[in-house]
Amino acid sequence: MSRPLIIAVDGPAAAGKGTLAKALAARLGLPYLDTGLLYRAVARRMVNAGLDPAGDASAQAQALQPEDLARTDLRVPEIDRGASLVAAQPAVRAALLDRQRVFATQSGAVVDGRDIGTVVFPDADVKFFITASPRTRAMRRHRQVHGEAALAEAELEAAVAEIGARDSRDSSRDTAPLLQAVDAVLIETDDLSAEQVLEKACEEVTRRKGRS
Repeated sequence: MSRPLIIAVDGPAAAGKGTLAKALAARLGLPYLDTGLLYRAVARRMVNAGLDPAGDASAQAQALQPEDLARTDLRVPEIDRGASLVAAQPAVRAALLDRQRVFATQSGAVVDGRDIGTVVFPDADVKFFITASPRTRAMRRHRQVHGEAALAEAELEAAVAEIGARDSRDSSRDTAPLLQAVDAVLIETDDLSAEQVLEKACEEVTRRKGRS
């Protein structure tokens, strides 16, 4: 019997990887795991405990509960930064690694994050790396948080700078940095709709499965 299908979707913040991963999981009838949510939940536990997310967060990672992932305050700027800081800690990543692998190996999954194709599932059946320009990603993140509210140019530039700082932290950390796996399919989403990105990904999955 063949093993369950595992698809890795990596990329920087607000590039569209979560949108693709959720849609791809629904299309293929697979479970979906947003690994970034795990780190956001750890950061939220740190903040709520009055602790600096840059400090040792391993105890909070080990104590993570399902209800922590269901919170509605995980996608706010404070936690954006905190998630990047806790995710840079080897002990936190080690504490969450088995949780990610067990989830996906039971019945297959589409898993999104920043090190899925390089560290968590280096042997994933299909790997994608989703990216877009910092400006596009800043505008998307603003819409995620504020809807269609107007964004002043100065605010946009500040958001672009924050996106750049996040990219720098994620790609330069010593443990599991943000990298495109050598065998990952690159999709740049600046000029593509979510549906177009999904169709491109589905075509690749079909092609890979046809070769197996």
